[in-house]
Amino acid sequence: MSPLTAKPEPLGSVRERVLAALRQDIIAGRLGPGDRLVERELADRYGVSRVPVREAIRALVGEGFVLFESARRAVVRRLTPDDVRELFELREALEVYAAGLAASRATPEALEELRALLTEAATATEAGEAEVITDVNTRFHDRILAMAGNGLLISVMEPVDGRLRWLTRRNAEWPQLLTEHHDLYDAIASGDPNRARAHALAHVRANYRSTVRHLFGEESAEAE
Repeated sequence: MSPLTAKPEPLGSVRERVLAALRQDIIAGRLGPGDRLVERELADRYGVSRVPVREAIRALVGEGFVLFESARRAVVRRLTPDDVRELFELREALEVYAAGLAASRATPEALEELRALLTEAATATEAGEAEVITDVNTRFHDRILAMAGNGLLISVMEPVDGRLRWLTRRNAEWPQLLTEHHDLYDAIASGDPNRARAHALAHVRANYRSTVRHLFGEESAEAE
């Protein structure tokens, strides 16, 4: 089909594409905390009209990535210590529970997939590819949630998944994170729910301290 006869992209698809691109630019740090989101500039950036950009900005306000400082000024949100604490409190409650369920319900096939993700993470960690590391680590935790076999648990985590990836992207202690994931994998593979929950708890709390240290400094991390 020639460009002259090509069908235009459906508006719904454009909205979702712009929303996903803008969200990823924030998570990856290409748009940083406090950066102003100008509709005209973002429309040029993504090759679309201003309408889907405006809708994406509004959606990201609801997801916690963006706030309006005034009626016409939208900026990438600056995370506060309370924001980080609340997200990790939720993560601790749900991921620890999920790890216990995963240990009791894991199949050999699911464990093989989890192990393959660790291999991907190791390769990305050695190469220092931060965005790839974030993606693989997200899929690692998503796989554990799937292994838990509780659809309601997944639906509860979904609204905050993006913000958790945003935080993870700011934790640059990748080798330590990889070690913790290997330990968590071993605990789940053991089939012992108590061991899996203990390792998940230690992992979430260590990741919390690392994130606080990166965002707010050593003194803040030591106070936790």
